[in-house]
Amino acid sequence: MERVESDKLVGEAATKVWSVTDFCKRHRLCYEQEKRLRYLFGHFATARELLHNAQRMPKWRT
Repeated sequence: MERVESDKLVGEAATKVWSVTDFCKRHRLCYEQEKRLRYLFGHFATARELLHNAQRMPKWRT
């Protein structure tokens, strides 16, 4: 176990929080996916949560 002093920590946030709506627009997800992600997380979630739970159909299958 190691103790970490707060003054030695990097000022950058370890996790970035996204608006679910903005994330879906940026990653071109459909409205149904946006609705599903908002149901899971609410209006805001971390980037990791969104990336691991987003589902997008491949373009070659359309």
